[in-house]
Order: sequence, then C-alpha cells, then structure tokens
Amino acid sequence: MTVGIDNIQFLATSAHRVGVLEVLRDGPADRRELCEATGASSPTVGRVLADFEERRWLVRDGPTYGLTPLGEYVTDRFLALRDAMEIEEKLRDVWQWLPVEMPGFSVDLFADAVVSYPGPGYPYEPVERLGQLIASTSSLRGFDNIVYKSSNLETACGAVLEEMTFEYVFTPEALEGMFAWNPDRIIEVAACENATVLVHDHLPDGDRCGLGIVDDRAGICCHDAETGALVAVIDTDASEARDWAISVFEQVRAEATPVDPAAFESRAPS
Repeated sequence: MTVGIDNIQFLATSAHRVGVLEVLRDGPADRRELCEATGASSPTVGRVLADFEERRWLVRDGPTYGLTPLGEYVTDRFLALRDAMEIEEKLRDVWQWLPVEMPGFSVDLFADAVVSYPGPGYPYEPVERLGQLIASTSSLRGFDNIVYKSSNLETACGAVLEEMTFEYVFTPEALEGMFAWNPDRIIEVAACENATVLVHDHLPDGDRCGLGIVDDRAGICCHDAETGALVAVIDTDASEARDWAISVFEQVRAEATPVDPAAFESRAPS
C-alpha cells in the first residue's frame, strides 16, 4: 500500500508531471511540445521524462516520447482519481440531497455542474439560480413535492402565460400548497394549452430533491426534508445528464395522473 501511495504522491505533488501525462495521453510529443503545453522549462521536462522512463511509463522514439501500455494504465487511473476528487469537492456540501433513488443516477453525470448553495451571509443563491433557469427557457419539465418561493412561482407562472411549455408532476401536498399560494393565478396557468399539470403520490427521492429539465440543462432542486425549503440547485448542460433526467421524468410522468384544470376552478373561493 505504501508503494501505491508513494506513486500517487509522486504525481500529485508536481503539476508538471501531471501536465506531461495529460499531453502524452493524447499521443506522442517531443520536448518542445511538452514545454509549450505545460509551461515548464526544458530542463524540468527533461527530469520528468527521465523519471517516467525509469518507471517504464514512456518510451522515446527519436525526438518524440509516448506512453507505454503501463504508462497509459497509470495515466488513466490517476487522472480518473483526480477528476473524481474534483467532483467530490464540488458536491461535498450537497451530497445528502443527491437523487440516489432515481434509476440510473451517477455522480459523474453532474461532474461539470453549477452548484448554487447558500454562502455565508447570503442564503438566496439557490432561489435566484432557479429563477434564472426558469426565465431563460422555452420549456420546463420535471417533478417535485415542495412549494417553491413565491418569487419562483411567479416567474414560472409568468413564463407559462408567455407560452413557455410547462409539464410538471407534483405530489398532492405540493399541488395543494401551490394552489393556496394564489388560486386565481394557478387557475389561469392550468387553463393554458401549453401547461400540463400532473399528480403523483410517491415521487422518487421526494423527501430530499426534485428534478427539472429546461431547454439545454438538467437540474436537481434540493430541499430540507423537515421544512421543505429549497436549499440548493445543482444544474448542468451535459447531454448525458439531460438524457438521464428526461428518461427519469418520462417514467414518473407515465405513472402520474393528469389534473383537470376544472378541478382548480371548482375549489376556488367564491
């Protein structure tokens, strides 16, 4: 185990060593190319190459250097570990709200995500991020079991009235809370042809998060299990994440029941 840790340390403590591996992963290169790509001096690159040759990680062919199969193995595993640690640091504060019960979920899907989490003295970042995503899209699909802040509800309602396509699944409790927020506004929105409201009794991961899909992004809306408050938004434009979110949404939608807009009108205060 000590040998393995020593080799990890050997690489991790030198940005130039990591840089050389990154360049050679894409194919053979000469010393000048390695210097330009890493910003290291020629003597520094020379020492890195000598160290790698001693470990049998690369071979020289004339002026160029290329990874051996062993070097490729080391490079792939080390860079994968580095990337995993970068993702871990990004998601560290929100890990408890990740949708582990949603089929096909993987942390890797949100490797490039924007994480909106309340910072010191400023708790409104998630609410503002959600509002930005809603205001900038022509379609919104998803599901959740919480009632969002009135500012987000107003943004969503206004967008629907401006012909944004809206297709959302709520729990009965969330639907009740949304209606209580502004009955007239909800009746107006539910009557729009571009709006489809559905209800589902048991949403996946419903006690900690919901899922949203806009034009080019997929997002996780994280909320406190006890208070229902929105505590974080994690969104990404990765196509794999969006495809995954669409597949989960379609499965939930197939299990949900459409809500007749007339049901809202019959409950409106006279």
